[in-house]
Amino acid sequence: MAVSALAAWGKLLFAHGRFWRTGTRLTPVNTVSASVWPDVAVVVPARDEAESIQPCLATLLQQDYKGRLSVIVVDDGSTDGTGDLARQVPDPHGRLTVVTGRERPEGWSGKLWAVHQGEMVAREKVDADGFILLTDADILHSALHLETLVEKAQRDGLDMVSEMVVLNCESAAERLLVPAFVYFFAMLYPFEKVNDPASEVAGAAGGTILVRRAMLERIGGVETVRGALIDDCSLASDIKRAGGKLYLGHSTLAWSIRPYRGAGDIWRMIARTAYVQLRYSPVILLCTIIGMGLVWLAPVYFALFGRGRVRVMGGASLFLAIVSFLPTLSRFKLSPLRALALPVVAAFYMAATIGSAVDHHRGRGVQWKSRFYTEETHA
Repeated sequence: MAVSALAAWGKLLFAHGRFWRTGTRLTPVNTVSASVWPDVAVVVPARDEAESIQPCLATLLQQDYKGRLSVIVVDDGSTDGTGDLARQVPDPHGRLTVVTGRERPEGWSGKLWAVHQGEMVAREKVDADGFILLTDADILHSALHLETLVEKAQRDGLDMVSEMVVLNCESAAERLLVPAFVYFFAMLYPFEKVNDPASEVAGAAGGTILVRRAMLERIGGVETVRGALIDDCSLASDIKRAGGKLYLGHSTLAWSIRPYRGAGDIWRMIARTAYVQLRYSPVILLCTIIGMGLVWLAPVYFALFGRGRVRVMGGASLFLAIVSFLPTLSRFKLSPLRALALPVVAAFYMAATIGSAVDHHRGRGVQWKSRFYTEETHA
């Protein structure tokens, strides 16, 4: 087993799209003529986002973008005045439209129904060569963010440009657990493989998804993933299967302000989609737990209690795991010593994954924004 753990880490580090790197990121570049900036419509689904909606919209409405820009907020049945707060944001250029969401039909997830309504408005505001930006109501954007996304799409002929925004990392729980979320996401969806047209791997990060209107229409719009609970990656998968070119990277120009004040908040965030990711399969869950145990827990055991060659291989596996986490900690400006806690953090994620499965089989399903989903309706 010690040999298997070391071999697994060798494959992860050297034959898995260099997932541990954080160098895939965009910086502001202005190489596109002002005469070719396409129309862009930003769609922001918002449900009970009173704390963040105004700062979010302020950064979107203040984008330094040379083309025509529209911002569409869909108030998805909020009970905290989110829609009214959105309408109060200063809009000197007349860019903002606030839509009161309609009742959700059967078969749709709440967020995607809101996005779909925004998409319909967006299609009226951008021409055939335009883009639609999907973002969340808890994201702040640098004034150059939109221009940078569009420039990347235009320069490389991309159909989707997505970025993992900088996540909030202030509380003790966030500093311990949030960097690992980014690290594990990149392990599941290695950015280099996502960005390789020859690879079948497709992924996106929901905080920032810029997609060509023409491509969105080609795949049938957001409606094609209407019941998906991991909607960003489902949309990316549909686009790549349709022959679209993707980009996924780490953002330096957008930040999430959603706080996770305690470990329980992060547990619920993981459990919301962990079993969905495993297609609600007990067999896949079992294989996943065994695999995670081999990769994260076995090296610790062998390094501490093994003898001779077993201890050496366990120590080598643990060393590779810790080293692979250092670039992510650097991105969050955290001490490299925190990498020593990675096996414990991985055990937390394993437990939350099991908890996600337990919730599903007890009939609790997925809870998000006061809604419950017992299964993903998207085939």
